[in-house]
Amino acid sequence: MPEQQLLKPTEWSYCDYFWADKKDPQGNGTVAGFELLLQKQLKGKQMQKEMSEFIRERIKIEEYAKKLAKLSQNSLAAQEEGSLGEAWAQVKKSLADEAEVHLKFSAKLHSEVEKPLMNIRENFKKDMKKCDHHIADLCKPGKPSQSVRETWR
Repeated sequence: MPEQQLLKPTEWSYCDYFWADKKDPQGNGTVAGFELLLQKQLKGKQMQKEMSEFIRERIKIEEYAKKLAKLSQNSLAAQEEGSLGEAWAQVKKSLADEAEVHLKFSAKLHSEVEKPLMNIRENFKKDMKKCDHHIADLCKPGKPSQSVRETWR
């Protein structure tokens, strides 16, 4: 089967890139443009899931800051005086400051990265559920692709 001709070769046209068949990388003929777009959507869904898991793990790692903060409150050598006491107090303050930075970073990751990714994921699931029955109808063997193309123009 020859590759489909572009409807509007001199300009960008969604219908051309949506419906145009592409050569199969394994050399087994062609793959419908619709199938390519569907595969890309599903790969995007998987990528988003992996990104969410990665960020979630990073947040867990950053939460070790809670332990750092607790350690900085340790009263060991609190009665030490002189330059050693000052140095020890500075070590504890530095540890508390580091803990605060990590906690803030963890909170930002959660609110500005993880939550939006999860919202995208949920919206994608909802959108795919809405489209699933339409896609199934369009993929039925008895339905000619030309009439499907006309439906989407």
